[in-house]
Amino acid sequence: QIVALRAQLLKITQALDISESMVSEQKVEIENLGRRLNVALARKVEQLAGYRSEFFGRLREALKDNPDIHVEGDRFILPSEVLFTSASAELDSGGRGEIATVARTLKEITAQIPEDMDWVLRVDGHTDKRPVRVAFPSNWELSSARALSIVKYLIDQGIPAEHLVVAGFGQYHPLDTGDTAEAYRRNRRIELKLTSR
Repeated sequence: QIVALRAQLLKITQALDISESMVSEQKVEIENLGRRLNVALARKVEQLAGYRSEFFGRLREALKDNPDIHVEGDRFILPSEVLFTSASAELDSGGRGEIATVARTLKEITAQIPEDMDWVLRVDGHTDKRPVRVAFPSNWELSSARALSIVKYLIDQGIPAEHLVVAGFGQYHPLDTGDTAEAYRRNRRIELKLTSR
């Protein structure tokens, strides 16, 4: 019986050694896969940054006649006055023209983006901190409605809906915390950001 037990223990030990060896090899494989995945993700992020830079450069050139429109960091900023009349979420004729230019530029750039790159254009609505007096219960609704209005127009211009995101920030992310007409004007804006999903 002792001999039989020793033989069983030897088999168990050998099985454990094989199992540990396999686990060790799998860990190495997982680490290698993780490294390769990180490299691939970094490449995609770098690629998208290149497209974003080209998009913003072309957009800046296309909209250069309007000095109020500018780039800050990774966002393209359009003052609400360029797009909407006061307290309205309906694009006026000038606003439709500006967004049509954005759509044309976006279509040119995104035609070059590989299909496996999961990009979105995020449209963020912002307001000043003064309460809305008509049409909308709060600045949340106004900022969201304005962003949605732009997204709907972009869809009408041929931008695929699955590549668009709407966000409304109300008055809670101001560029200027002052209580002046200029501060209010700076905070009423639409921001466009080309990013990954």
